[in-house]
Amino acid sequence: MAQAVVGLGNPGPEYKGTRHNVGQRVVDHLIRTLRKRWSREGASQVAKAEWRGESLYLIKPGSFMNVTGPAVERLGRRLGLDPADLILVYDDIDLPLGKVRVRMKGSHGGHKGVRSIIETLGTAELRRVKVGIGRPGGTDEVVDHVLSPFLPDELPLIEAACAEAAQHALTLIERRTP
Repeated sequence: MAQAVVGLGNPGPEYKGTRHNVGQRVVDHLIRTLRKRWSREGASQVAKAEWRGESLYLIKPGSFMNVTGPAVERLGRRLGLDPADLILVYDDIDLPLGKVRVRMKGSHGGHKGVRSIIETLGTAELRRVKVGIGRPGGTDEVVDHVLSPFLPDELPLIEAACAEAAQHALTLIERRTP
C-alpha cells in the first residue's frame, strides 16, 4: 500500500520562493534526499519513491492553494490513495518562523488550502506536517505576508525547518499502522 507526501503551494515561478509554498519546498527537499525526479501528472508534479520498504509518492498539486482539494482528490484516486494514505505539508501562520508541528487530524485552522482538501475529501482525519512562517508584523496584511518571499536572514532557519519537516514526514510513513 502506497502513501503520499503532498506539499501544498501555488503553481508558477512567481510563487516558488514564497512563504505559502513552504510545503512544496519540503517536498523538494525530499526529492533531493531520495534522489528522484519529478514527472507530470496532469498539472501536478509527482515522483514515485520508496522509503524503508514503503511505496511513497511525492506530490506537488498543480492547482492554486485555495482550490487544491479537487486536485488532491483526483491524484489520490488515480494513484489508488485514500485520505488515510496522505500526509499534508504546509505553511502555518500561527507558528513562529521555523517551528515545525505534526498533527494526526484536526480542523483547517483557517488555512484555505487545507479547508479545500477537508471539504473535498470529506474528512479531517489527515496527517499533517506544518511549518511555521510567522505572523506578519505591523500593518502587513496576511495575504501579502504569505505571498512574500522569505528574507535572506530567514533562509537558514527555514531551510533547517524544511529538513526537519521532511524527516517528520518520513517518520509518519514508517509509523503508519496498516
